[in-house]
Amino acid sequence: MSLSSSDPDPALYLPRILCLHGGGTNIRIFTMQMRALQPALSSHFRIVFAEAPFVSSPGPDVLTVFADCGPFKRWMGWLPEHYRGRENGLEEEKMGIREVVERTMREDDEKGACGDWVAWLGFSQGAKVAACLLWGWQEFGRPYLEGGKGRENWKFAILMAGRAPIIDLDEGEETKEEKLKRKILKLPTVHVHGLMDPGLDYHRELLEDWCQEGTTRLVEWEGDHRLPIKKADVQAVVRAVHEVAKETGVIKQV
Repeated sequence: MSLSSSDPDPALYLPRILCLHGGGTNIRIFTMQMRALQPALSSHFRIVFAEAPFVSSPGPDVLTVFADCGPFKRWMGWLPEHYRGRENGLEEEKMGIREVVERTMREDDEKGACGDWVAWLGFSQGAKVAACLLWGWQEFGRPYLEGGKGRENWKFAILMAGRAPIIDLDEGEETKEEKLKRKILKLPTVHVHGLMDPGLDYHRELLEDWCQEGTTRLVEWEGDHRLPIKKADVQAVVRAVHEVAKETGVIKQV
């Protein structure tokens, strides 16, 4: 039986994953990078993309494939020039991230979506931000959209090629002691590592030193700093996500 044009889109009721692209890219690029993962996840989740708030130079290797896909955006700075002349640069970034998250969630509500917000998915710099946002929810239960159609019920994160450290993204300056204290992520995480990625050691540090033992799943694949697109690699990621989603009650056990 097919749905008529007047029937609501069933994806509007699915639990939602909020996706964060890498530094020096944008939603358009990330949608293309997610071309294999998104449809594989869409049977159980509504996939929503957020675009970083700050204009940026292109990220590593972006120009080799996506030279015509600017303007490029970033969540946080990674070069000295990103902070030159900006005394409160990090605080501006924290505020910008919150504003983007809130706007993205509100806009998806306005499209009629009403499933719970259950997971973050990020690649590279987006994975770092996703880990920070999940940690903030874990520690403080901070809502990003008060009174939204879908409850904020963040359960886990999918961190693809993400780096430490985890920092507090709430507005306001941290004390020196807070900055030095390691922030351990205890909520479940799925880590996706390309074994030929030049940053692999940094990605392993996030997994091993900043996430609580016993809460993580690791998917390794024979690739560099990009997202998997081969069927077997994609299936491995989706299988790990489904396992965590079932364990946390996001999707029902089969």
